[in-house]
Amino acid sequence: MKTIITILFTLFFVPAFSQPQATVKTGDKIIDFNAQLIDGSEVALDKLYEESPLVLIVLRGWPEYQCPVCTRQVGEFVGEAEQFKKYGAKVLMIYPGPSEVLQEKAEEFTEDFTFPEGFYFALDPNYSMVNKYGLRWDASKETAYPSTFVIDTAGEVLFSKVSSSHGGRADVEEVVAALEEL
Repeated sequence: MKTIITILFTLFFVPAFSQPQATVKTGDKIIDFNAQLIDGSEVALDKLYEESPLVLIVLRGWPEYQCPVCTRQVGEFVGEAEQFKKYGAKVLMIYPGPSEVLQEKAEEFTEDFTFPEGFYFALDPNYSMVNKYGLRWDASKETAYPSTFVIDTAGEVLFSKVSSSHGGRADVEEVVAALEEL
């Protein structure tokens, strides 16, 4: 009986408490990739950070519903756009999910936002970027661990925060503090 309980616990509860195994951490060189922007164009990550500091935000994307915590986080960052402009920083937000519905759901997610200059909203179809960064939250109704990175013009990660839950995300003040260190 103990064995059965142990097996059931392992199967059902351990994945719920698993921690992200991010492959990118503070002090690392960022892993470059090409981001597919919501408008269909593409931008290379290294082209964004070689010109100015970059804030890279990985949202939960489309885990079969629009995440209200992501909506709040995006609203806070967009609302504080002048803070990022002051430091010459760009902001790239990644919206992961299954490719067959991702464009439609991303458009739905962004319809209430007007992204200021220097803000980019990108899709991550089928989790290619998320997997490369070790941020895939592979559980029912999950996509990616919410994460934020501040990258300098040499591609070094100066700040990273990876949440192991829906909350616990980097806020504007933490990111601005990291930009002040540049």
